[in-house]
Amino acid sequence: MKMAALCSEFGDLKEGLLHSSKWASELAFALDRLPKDELPPSHPFTEEDAQDLDALTLAKSYFDLKEYDRAAYFLKGCCSQKAYFLYMYSRYLSGEKKKDDETVDSLGPLEKGQVRNEALRELRVELSKKHNAGELDGFTLYLYGVVLRKLDLLKEAVEVFVAAIHVLPLHWGAWLELSNLVTNIEMLKSLSLPDCWIKDFFMAHMYTELQMIKEALQKYQNLIEAGFSKSTYIISQIAVAYHNIRDIDQALALFNELREQDPYRIDNMDTFSNLLYVKSMKPELSYLAHNLVEIDKYRVETCCVIGNYYSLRSQHEKAALYFQRALKLNPRCLGAWTLMGHEYMEMKNTSAAIQAYRHAIEVNKRDYRAWYGLGQTYEILKMPFYCLYYYRKAHQLRPNDSRMLVALGESYEKLTQQLEAKKCYWRAYSVGDVEKMALLKLAKLHEQLNESDDAAQCYMLYIQDIFSCGEQLEHAEVSTALRYLGQYYFKNKLYDEASLCAQRCCDYNDAREEGKALLRQISQVRDQIETPSADLFAPLSNNNTPVRRVSPLNLISFTP
Repeated sequence: MKMAALCSEFGDLKEGLLHSSKWASELAFALDRLPKDELPPSHPFTEEDAQDLDALTLAKSYFDLKEYDRAAYFLKGCCSQKAYFLYMYSRYLSGEKKKDDETVDSLGPLEKGQVRNEALRELRVELSKKHNAGELDGFTLYLYGVVLRKLDLLKEAVEVFVAAIHVLPLHWGAWLELSNLVTNIEMLKSLSLPDCWIKDFFMAHMYTELQMIKEALQKYQNLIEAGFSKSTYIISQIAVAYHNIRDIDQALALFNELREQDPYRIDNMDTFSNLLYVKSMKPELSYLAHNLVEIDKYRVETCCVIGNYYSLRSQHEKAALYFQRALKLNPRCLGAWTLMGHEYMEMKNTSAAIQAYRHAIEVNKRDYRAWYGLGQTYEILKMPFYCLYYYRKAHQLRPNDSRMLVALGESYEKLTQQLEAKKCYWRAYSVGDVEKMALLKLAKLHEQLNESDDAAQCYMLYIQDIFSCGEQLEHAEVSTALRYLGQYYFKNKLYDEASLCAQRCCDYNDAREEGKALLRQISQVRDQIETPSADLFAPLSNNNTPVRRVSPLNLISFTP
């Protein structure tokens, strides 16, 4: 990888594409400094550039002040590629600004959905003619792709973004726009991308987006070894990757390291606040919120952090207000839409929650949290068919997330599709049940279906799984399993195991009386009947759940 290549395009990343310029500058800062004689040469200045210099300088000053119509007026008729891009880009941003102003003034959600950038169609016609004539450079190809995406011409937009990347590989904005249109790994593999070092950053980003976290972490590790060890961008992306797989402690450690290296950083701090929220770290979240307010209280991330803080304090109205402020600053802020949906759920405002989650999906169809939130909302409304649809969408995006599988199983159970429900619960247990509920639900389902052997096996695995983790659990969950197993062993004349379960039942208030009653029953029959020695857990007939072969429960070594 030639590290000097990053610096060679800095002169091109100044035409108002501020985020791409910031990204490239941060990466360059993380690299070792180049000697003076190895610095890349400045870009050639053409005759057309010289003719348009004064107009371009004037228009750029207006552009920086967000006077887009004024900038476009003074660039009209200019011939250079830079001037033409800024002219078209100013017209595009003028339309976006007017659309946002009209959206703020509109009354309801239906009106907001009808607000459009009126300049898009004109821009598409003009750029299409130039594109067919082969007269667009890398920047204007990027703008053409953005226009097509805004018009929902997604297939054409993908082709144009790929072309833009081939012409100007070091424009990160084009790569990001392309990443928003890639829906799955098959589509990613089908893209014809330039063989450039920046492609590794794109692939790592896509792997994270597609929940291929292992591959993403390997890519970022390779980039660190290639010379980007000091990059705060890479540290933040690795932290986000750990956040996505719910490795909370590792993600928190990386975000704290990031804060030490770049204490005034606001990017990704909303994700950091999500982690603090999950861990209920109220003092740390309060400190982060106050710190970001001092830096810039009008940033989207700051509003989201404050919203999370109020949510943690159960002040859901205030939390929703700050998420709304974030969306006024950036209507396409995915996290704010999703978090606002969560707050409306807490306030039992299901219609507003549905609207918020749908907006999140419009911004990014890969956001599993919005699909999952919609499933939960329709579950509250007792509409299981809708639940099933949205939970399936969430499961497709997070196939190894036990929460999605348990939710799917519950939906199938409500629709009396018990076989599918069993498969979902068992799969949730197999992939690592985060909430330790899959086996319990599977056992109860078997119990309802009078499949006593299967229910006993699941209850046994559940108790062994729980006690081996040493976790504190609600008494009702463990006592329910112990009560059932005690009765099951008693019916099967396994009095030693039944006695152990009954004794353990006495440790729980809600099961103590049943445990004592069972002990009395055991003592009455123990001397008359000999305990059979058959293998209780031989393969069972008509068993739809692939339960593993295990020995009878040993509770002596476990302490609840």
